Amino acid sequence: MNILSNIKNFIDFKLGLPYNKFKFSKGSLTMLTTGLEDYLELIYKTILDNKEIKAIDIANEFNISRPSVSEALIRLADMDLIVYEGRKGIKITQKGIDEAKKIINKHNVLLKFFNQVLEIDYSIANKNACKIEHVIDDFVLEKIKNFSEFCIENNIYKEKNND
Repeated sequence: MNILSNIKNFIDFKLGLPYNKFKFSKGSLTMLTTGLEDYLELIYKTILDNKEIKAIDIANEFNISRPSVSEALIRLADMDLIVYEGRKGIKITQKGIDEAKKIINKHNVLLKFFNQVLEIDYSIANKNACKIEHVIDDFVLEKIKNFSEFCIENNIYKEKNND
């Protein structure tokens, strides 16, 4: 085996990183996909619970291959949202924490609107909030939040149901 093969094998098997993915340059990716947002949210919530998280945990949670997760984690690291060192685990950066909080806030605003204002069953409301949180823009979200707060504060839907 030559030196290059040894390095490739070390990166592939010892660190758990796909060798061919080292072509990403720092900061080259700027947009989070739905999947990346889901990963970041899971990482944040797991670390918030004072638990360690590794790529295999994410693969198991979302029922996808570990190489796919590793590729996504490299992309998150490239965006400075996490620190990923292969099998050593994942750490979240302050930028990652801030982004995860935004995603969770979107989810919570939508869930509250669907469940408390529209009175949609919690599991259905939660499932739909998970889907919509990735595509809704901040302007629309703010309108939904304000409308939800108004309805809840004024018991609009409860009064309607009691008539």
